[in-house]
Amino acid sequence: MKWHQASGILYDKRVPLKLKGKFYRTAIRPTMLYGAECWPTKRHVQQISVAEMRMLHWICGHTRRDRVRNEDIRDRLGVAPIEEKLIQHRLRWFGHVQQRPPDAP
Repeated sequence: MKWHQASGILYDKRVPLKLKGKFYRTAIRPTMLYGAECWPTKRHVQQISVAEMRMLHWICGHTRRDRVRNEDIRDRLGVAPIEEKLIQHRLRWFGHVQQRPPDAP
């Protein structure tokens, strides 16, 4: 899906917030987390968290000037913090690495 099509859905005020949240969880978040399983530092996690919250604010039509709490925005959209999902992805990736044979490169 092209970003131009997705942004039309996410920015449309006629689309309910729950539907926007579902679209975010199924189309955009996996793209953001694709390579994040093996990122080594906390700085990368912080950067992706900030990017996620900026996008969620934008989806809801709020700016930072509106001073809406991050938890409130996540509750409206039904989205869990990206740090939790990143931990789940890392553990899944680690499980796959552990299943490799010991003589594999």
